[in-house]
Amino acid sequence: MKIVVCVKQVPDTETRIKIAASGDRIAEGEVNWIVSPYDEFALEEALRLREAKGGEVVLVSAGPDRAVSALRSGLAMGADSAVHVKGPGLDDADPAATAAGLAAAIRTLMPFDLVLTGQQGVGADNSQVPALLAERLDLPQVTVAVKIEVGEGTAVVEREIEGGREIWETSLPAVISAQKGLNEPRYASLRGIMAAKKKSIQVLDAGALGLDAAALAPKTKVVAIDLPPGRPPVRLIEGDAAAQAAELIRLLHEEAKVI
Repeated sequence: MKIVVCVKQVPDTETRIKIAASGDRIAEGEVNWIVSPYDEFALEEALRLREAKGGEVVLVSAGPDRAVSALRSGLAMGADSAVHVKGPGLDDADPAATAAGLAAAIRTLMPFDLVLTGQQGVGADNSQVPALLAERLDLPQVTVAVKIEVGEGTAVVEREIEGGREIWETSLPAVISAQKGLNEPRYASLRGIMAAKKKSIQVLDAGALGLDAAALAPKTKVVAIDLPPGRPPVRLIEGDAAAQAAELIRLLHEEAKVI
């Protein structure tokens, strides 16, 4: 079976984020970029399905030149090939433009059996791309998947909901988004890293796919980004237990004003 996996490049969760001078984006100069962890769940599931049923796994990413490193990471994990969609409107795309770019690229890979994505990208956490992608491809979708069983032309998906889980059956092809708990992603081996350097990454121009500036125009606008407010330093209270308790009560009453 042919499985398409959408990959997004996001800041490493351990990166110390700084705000750019414009105030509406992060400063990218010192950011370490990685594959979004939710996309790694999607890729791992695709690799397991290929191992069980045969076929191929194709990665697709829409974004700036640096997205190639995310695709190389996915190839090192075991994907067979990759497609990179580029265009001025995709360098800093919102979910609608991202879905448009991904859908245009995925159509060039038809026929395919399944499209897997992460439930969300940890850079923005908006969880909108899977649904927008399914709409553009005119495919059924199942989100927040924690278990996927693929049969002949169908898939049974267990998905996470508030307070429990529910089971859905869908025809294929379909768009399914991966939730944490679906699997445990593998690490890229040294052999896989070396092999990834020789695997192909097809570059597609958004304009050549019919995506002009109007099609990729953002539907949303970031007005400002602020870092969380700083926390006051920890205050140590000296003395024995009785003195500490008395001082703590005084601070809670006079300074924190919670009692």
